[in-house]
Formats: sequence, structure tokens, C-alpha cells
Amino acid sequence: MTQTLAVLRTRAPVLLLQALGLSLVIAASARINVPFWPVPMTLQTCAVLSIAGIFGARIGVAAVLAYLLEGAVGLPVFAAGGAATLIGPTAGYLVGFVGAAALVGSVRGALPRAAAMLAATALIYTLGATWLARFVGIDQAIQMGVVPFLLGDAAKAALAWSLSGLFAPKRD
Repeated sequence: MTQTLAVLRTRAPVLLLQALGLSLVIAASARINVPFWPVPMTLQTCAVLSIAGIFGARIGVAAVLAYLLEGAVGLPVFAAGGAATLIGPTAGYLVGFVGAAALVGSVRGALPRAAAMLAATALIYTLGATWLARFVGIDQAIQMGVVPFLLGDAAKAALAWSLSGLFAPKRD
């Protein structure tokens, strides 16, 4: 137990810096967007899936949480809007990023990467459209918050799959 705590103390600053640095990648990916309403089309999904696929669940989730915290304190990291984004129509998608990072990062090697990427994307859609439905109704949430993104998100999942295959540490 003491040895585990010592390792954690020495690695914690490195893990924190990795998470903060990767949260900036997510923030930058939010700036590359097509301004749809109510959900903008961004590269965030690709960034979140790639980060989790390469670095694993711990760093992936920490990076997404750091990104959300940055937005909550008013830093301009979200695609459209400030801290109010966390309670607005797109909040469910942001929460979905946490679950997606946990899913992709925790099943590395246990599931085919492509299946993990697609399942994580489905999780983002489920949480996002469910929350969006509170604002526009379920039919509109699917029409405005899922359907227009299917093709693009399939391409982003494929890119994340490729990147994680190239850069993730190989496991025996």
C-alpha cells in the first residue's frame, strides 16, 4: 500500500499535466466547427475518442473533466457559448464525452477498437439527444442532434480508430 501511494505521488503531477494538455486538444477541436443549431458539428468526438484510445480511461476521463471544468469557470473552450453550455441544449453531449472516454479507454484490447469507437459514439448520441429532447422534444432531438451527424461521426470514429492504432502503446 505504501509503495502504491509513493508511485501515485510521483506520477500524479505527470498525469495532471497530461490531462490538462489533452484538455486543450479537446478545446481546440471544439473550435473547428460547422455552426449548426442547436448542436454544432465539431471535431471533439474525434479528439475524445482518440485521447481515450491512446492514453486509456484514466487520462481520457481526466482530460474531458478538465475540459468541462475549464468551461465551467468561464474559459472559452466550448464550441458555442460559455459556462451556460453546461446546462444548455448540448450539455448531454458534453456529459457523453466523459462516458465515451471511460468506455473507449477501459476496453482497450478487450474489444475491437472499431466496436469501442462506435459504442462510445452511440453513448454520446444517447446522452446528448436525451438531454436535447428536454428543449425540443425527442423527435426533433433525433432529427437535429443525431441524424445530421451520423456520416461525419462515423468518419471521426474511423480516424480515432486509426490514430489509436498508430499511437497507443502496444500490449502483449
